[in-house]
Amino acid sequence: MADAQEVKRLNDLAYEMRRMLINLCGEYEGSVHIGGDLSMTDLLIGLFHHGMYLNPDDIKDPARDRFILSKGHGAVCMYIAMSLRGFFDYDEIMKTYGQLDSKYGMHPCRVQLPALECSSGSLGQGLSMATGMAISAKAKKESHRIFCMLGDGETCEGSVWEAALTASSYKLGNLIAVIDRNKQMMCSRNGELINMTPYADKWKAFGWNVIEIDGHDMNAIVDVLDSLPPSSSCRPTAIVAHTIKGKGVDFMERVIGWHAGSLNKEDWARALKDLAKNYGREEA
Repeated sequence: MADAQEVKRLNDLAYEMRRMLINLCGEYEGSVHIGGDLSMTDLLIGLFHHGMYLNPDDIKDPARDRFILSKGHGAVCMYIAMSLRGFFDYDEIMKTYGQLDSKYGMHPCRVQLPALECSSGSLGQGLSMATGMAISAKAKKESHRIFCMLGDGETCEGSVWEAALTASSYKLGNLIAVIDRNKQMMCSRNGELINMTPYADKWKAFGWNVIEIDGHDMNAIVDVLDSLPPSSSCRPTAIVAHTIKGKGVDFMERVIGWHAGSLNKEDWARALKDLAKNYGREEA
């Protein structure tokens, strides 16, 4: 059972992170992938602030857990989660995001940010990288875990399933796939073009230990991260997290048009008001 105080701490962080995302989406003149950022906020807070062993003061600690953001268009969500942990400066993210030569691009770049494990952005490749890292760690008898965050849309790609089959064949108990199952893609809903149901059963058929959770329930997130099999176990784990794209902002939730966008002043204020109402907070 998750500790109530820890869950409250993480929920407070998730609320603050959503405010930060909305403020960046209002300040930035270009388009932000705000819908998917809001769907995976709770998961990233759970990972970076509870489930993964990380040290912002020693980014090369060999014992650290590794994190791969396969859905690289959600980079700003990762930047902010890491800034709240002490890796990056949020004010710098706000001032420079998406600008030429900024360290904080729309897709993550390890050359610019050595605290990252890899660059990403081309969908369908992250699990392959994570699988290779897990094979290496197992061969070296290292005990850290490799976490890979995927969007459910990219799991339509065959490269994901090649990696999934390889991971189970190599008995990679140190590999954790976290799927942001918001059931939406850029221009359509997941399943309209390619039928992915029954979704969890596909991962099971490829030999994975599969756990389904509500990806916005911090109690469930903490419980699943606390009860992961040891990294020395013989089956990779897939956490299928059912989420809502645009979570917390009424006019964005489940709306295809908010895969990416920007906020004018009226919508910016409205988004913050929605967020405060939905999370029982006083309006900013």
